Order: sequence, then structure tokens, then C-alpha cells
Amino acid sequence: MLRIGLTGGIGAGKSTVSSTFSDLGGIIVDGDVIAREVVEPGTEGLAKLVEAFGHGILLPEGALNRPALASVAFSDDEKRATLNAIVHPLVAHRRSELIAAAHEDAVIVEDIPLLVESQMAPMFPLVIIVDADEELRVKRLIEYRGFSEEDARARIAAQATEEQRRAVADVWLDNSGTAGALVEQARALWHERILPFAHNLQIRQPARRDSVVVPYDPTWPDQARRIIARLNTACGHRAVRIDHIGSTAVPGMDAKDVIDVQVTVESLDVADDLAEALLTAGYPAVPGITADTPHDDNPAMWQKRFHASADPGRPTNVHIRVDGRSNQRFALMFVDWLRAAPGVQADYVAVKRAALTTPDYAVAKEPWFLDAYQRAREWADTTGWRP
Repeated sequence: MLRIGLTGGIGAGKSTVSSTFSDLGGIIVDGDVIAREVVEPGTEGLAKLVEAFGHGILLPEGALNRPALASVAFSDDEKRATLNAIVHPLVAHRRSELIAAAHEDAVIVEDIPLLVESQMAPMFPLVIIVDADEELRVKRLIEYRGFSEEDARARIAAQATEEQRRAVADVWLDNSGTAGALVEQARALWHERILPFAHNLQIRQPARRDSVVVPYDPTWPDQARRIIARLNTACGHRAVRIDHIGSTAVPGMDAKDVIDVQVTVESLDVADDLAEALLTAGYPAVPGITADTPHDDNPAMWQKRFHASADPGRPTNVHIRVDGRSNQRFALMFVDWLRAAPGVQADYVAVKRAALTTPDYAVAKEPWFLDAYQRAREWADTTGWRP
């Protein structure tokens, strides 16, 4: 099962994307629909809202008067927090019920208006943001939904900023054009990324990736932060630490477009226990990889577990290593050494480019790494480096 988090600011066009995914076979768990269900007449949710905000939020027949509630609840941060504290747990419970009833190979699209604000993004293997210029959103809310300009701007101001949304977005869909153009973006995303991702998860295999060195991408650190947040959620307290490692962690350095992340654990038993949680997060295990090539005479210090992303849109390697072992320390030391030594960076990039022309990329790099391990250790001893 692949779970996708879908969100966007009010008036951005999220419903169009949700509808398109539904037409293509996705199971939509709509936060807006659920939010209405949990405050229908006779529900616990409506009773709590009346207790918090008074009977003035009700229509004469006893149903919720949504504009009246909005005018009260969005008037300041404290009241909005009260509203969220009442509604969010009820919505979450109902969402869990719907997901539990879905088939194991389903693609679940969770349409959550306040996904960013509620800090739920790391719960999903893929987060999609639908966005449009604020002035265009205001215009749409006035023309198509009957908002006053003041109300439209107040609702937009009460939601996450563009910067906050970009920080969690794996996919950014721009809806500044026509609805038809947005539908085409969504359809392409579904066929080119979502369905392959879901298929890979179902058969527990990583996505294929290109083996080519590319120029440094300044978004790599932001992408790594999203991955680390996702892994922190999946691993919880069982992770001692989680770090962005490898070439993409070195500013300005050309590299293969693969984010490498190291999850440090207390034992390989803990690493094995994390396998299902990491699969759910989008990272199936690769059983054939159980160790790094030893760079000293103690192979036991180089054992690990290895997972790789099933998402074809974001190649990622997840190395799970034991705290304090040689390979765990070297992964951290190597990045710091490269950051401190621009000449070594250029040398390493040249080695990688040459290795890509050979039948076995990893084996071709090993002679250089044997020397690099000793040089990095000498640098660490000289500088007093510690993890």
C-alpha cells in the first residue's frame, strides 16, 4: 500500500488533483469530507464545538453554520487552535478506519487541507503540494466560492506559507494555468511516478536509477532533510541518529543524483526490526547487501543493513549501521573530510566518473577508498575530529 499526502492552500486547486487521482483508481481519503462527517448533528464533534464556541455557530435546525464558525474560529490563533484540537483527533480516527479497510495494494491519497500545519508530512512516503499565486487564489475564492475579499485573505493568511509548504513538498504542482493543464500534470505524475512507486513497494524492490555523475544540485540538502524527517518518523526512538552522508552531502560537489542517508542504531537486531517500518515509509530492504567492504582487518565492524527508495522520482540509499562501528564512523568522517578538502573532492569525482565506465562501479572505486580511509583517519587524528 502506498499512502500519499495531498495538500495545498485554499483556492489552489487541490480538489481538481484529488478528483483526477480518483478517476485513475486512487482511493481518496478526503479530510474535508471527513471533517464534515465528524461534526454532523448528533455527533460528539458538534457538541464539543458548541461547548467551545457557543450556540451561535448553529443553524436554526441544529446543523453547523460553517460561515459562522469560521468567523469566530479564524479570528485569532487561540480560537483556531481550539477548533483544531477538537476536530483533528476525530478526523484522524475516521481516516484510520478508512485506510484499514483498503486493499493492501491500494494507492491511498489522503487529501488533508492542513497537512503542513499539523506537521503530518513525514508520515507519508510522498507529499504532493498544489499551489497557485495568492492573488489568483483570492480571485477564485471570490468568483467561485462566494468569499468576500477580506474573508479570502484571512483564510489564506491563517494557513501555511509557501516557504513552509515547499519545505515538505516532494512534488510541487503549479496551478497558475487552466484546470485542464493541472489535470494533465496530475495524470503524468500518476503514470510516471505514483504507479511505479506503488508497484515497487508491492514487490519490495527499489526503483531503478541512472548511473551518471551530475552537477551539484543546491536542493539536495532540502531533499535530504525531508527524507530524514520521514525516517525519523518511521524509526522513532530506535534510531540513535540519522545523517545525510555521501557525496550529495558535500556542498558544491558533483555526484550521482542519489541521496545517501545513514541511520545509526544500537545493534543489527534493531536494524532488522526496522525493516517493515522502512518499507511502509517507502524504503524496501535489499537483502543481498549486508556489509560494506572492510578497510581494516575486522570485517564484523563493517556489517550493515541496506534499504533503497521505491520512489523512481527520488533515488535514495538508506544505510543502517551500528553506533561506533568502523563503517558508521567512517561514513560521518568521510563527509567532513571531503568538506574540508576541496582537492580530495575533485579527485573523488574523477574516480567516480572513471568507475562508471567499468562493469562494477563499487569494485572499481575500492582501491581509491582503501587509501582514502587511511588519509581520512589521519586527518581526523590531526584535527581531533569526533562524530
